[in-house]
Amino acid sequence: MTEHDDVIDNTINFDDGRNQRLREAARVVEALLFASSEPLHQQDLAKHLDDKIAVMDVLEMVRRDYAARGVMLEQKGAFFAFRTAPDLGFLLRREKEVVRKFSKAALETLAIIAYHQPVTRTEIEEVRGVAMSRGTLDVLLEAGFVKSGRRRDTPGRPLTYVTTTSFLDHFGLERISDLPGVKELKEAGLLDSLLDGPEAQSELALSQKDTE
Repeated sequence: MTEHDDVIDNTINFDDGRNQRLREAARVVEALLFASSEPLHQQDLAKHLDDKIAVMDVLEMVRRDYAARGVMLEQKGAFFAFRTAPDLGFLLRREKEVVRKFSKAALETLAIIAYHQPVTRTEIEEVRGVAMSRGTLDVLLEAGFVKSGRRRDTPGRPLTYVTTTSFLDHFGLERISDLPGVKELKEAGLLDSLLDGPEAQSELALSQKDTE
């Protein structure tokens, strides 16, 4: 996902001539989203629609239809999913905090992948200045924050790593370009605290939401 991902245009005016065709397409999109346990990419949704119908127009119609309901259409980059309306979430979820211990190396690796993706293992080691154990990446892969990307078209065809939609969801980001820059981190005092922090393990609290 990049800063060039399409964003729903909430200024669209649906005229009567297009309304019926869009309404039928919206029913298809609704069915696909409800049947999927994972967010769906806009291109995957478009494959099920007439070529003359713009998938983003259909998604905007669905978004408007559900704006005042108990569920809403949520966009994360180019991915879409139905989610419980924020003001009703407390009725359906119980939260328990699961503390997952990430080593300093894992946190540094996650930051490097987030800001430099797609990035290879060797490139991560070059940025950190030290060799990385396989377990460091395994922890991030298991947590669902990173995944394997495409192989580089270079000798050895090394595998690259990128962040996932779960990473965006957990940190409240719509797209990866929403990550704060160095200036913002310094102004918030976060960069200094990271540099001056303990060398021992850091803890990252992950909220695991279970739907009853």
